[in-house]
Amino acid sequence: MLDADRLSGLVSDIYGVTLDPELWPNVLRSIAEFVGGAAAALMAQNDDDRDGSIYYDSGGIDPRCIQFYVDACITLDAASAWPRFARAEEPVATADLIAYDEFLQTKFYRECVRPQGLVDVIGAVLDRTATSIAMLGVFRRRRDGLVDEDARRRMRLIVPHVRRAVLIGRTIDLRATESANLANAFDGIASGLFLLDAIGRIVLVNAVARAILAAGDVLTSGGGRLTASNGEADRELRDALAVVRSGNGGITGIAVPLIARDGARHVAHVLPLTSGRRRRAGRGYAAVAALFVHKAALDAPSPLEVIAKSYRLTPTELRVLLAVVEVGGAPEVAATLGIADSTVKTHLRRLYEKTGARRHADLVKLVAEYSNRLIR
Repeated sequence: MLDADRLSGLVSDIYGVTLDPELWPNVLRSIAEFVGGAAAALMAQNDDDRDGSIYYDSGGIDPRCIQFYVDACITLDAASAWPRFARAEEPVATADLIAYDEFLQTKFYRECVRPQGLVDVIGAVLDRTATSIAMLGVFRRRRDGLVDEDARRRMRLIVPHVRRAVLIGRTIDLRATESANLANAFDGIASGLFLLDAIGRIVLVNAVARAILAAGDVLTSGGGRLTASNGEADRELRDALAVVRSGNGGITGIAVPLIARDGARHVAHVLPLTSGRRRRAGRGYAAVAALFVHKAALDAPSPLEVIAKSYRLTPTELRVLLAVVEVGGAPEVAATLGIADSTVKTHLRRLYEKTGARRHADLVKLVAEYSNRLIR
């Protein structure tokens, strides 16, 4: 079993970076150790300029290797463009994308992985917009071995908290929280945000939170005090605030499930504002806790995920399909993926057989049609 205290401490540290981003390198070192790896990094792809960026890394391997990995995801080399289509928070290892013997032939492996003594990478999408993708990656050395089920399980435990911390931190930076424009900054958050005092009275809300209160399905306000519509959820919310009030909660975020009157499920996360820089964030408002509320929902399946299931494509066939859409014909695909022309042609024949396509343009049209179907 996983060490519960260790996990709790790590989650606490993850939420600590929301108002103190300088802590990210230390937190990433702890994440790498917890998942079972030599290093970890927060990375981004930018579709506008086809560039990749490293937000923070733990140290331990050459940053140029991490940069190579981000760029490889963009150019479809080695790791393919999995971040464009992977389900948010779902761990993705090398074996999910490409046969390992093929991976050993790629430029990414030859020029980065092998020289650094690495053997595998496990990554997860944290956030995706129309033009950029944020990712977490953990890099494994030979002593760590290839990604196994234990590493995937540990990654699944950590990624939701990292994702939430990144989204919160992106909107609420320290400069905003120390300015008179705090309320305006909060209105830019997609989740409902309530700043609460020690007994649960509402000190400040953002636009989404005001809409939640107006609906009265999940949370209500009586006498200025926040109350959950469901009795059991309300007791859990009071208990979480009691932990914050007592000071025993440290800086750990506490998740509270909420149920609307119609049965819809929401999740609230109580983030204490009682230590370090967070105290300054809530000081002007007598707030001791920030409550983030969002509807619990699974991410919609990606277009390529649906195509793969519909036509029973292998991971390598899926990579070739995406490469055809992105870069063109067989020679270009072979050069981009770092595999032989003959291998690409074999996979193309199978793609034509499985999808009924007759030419490259048909494959491009297929992906476009599925993408539009999911966007509507």
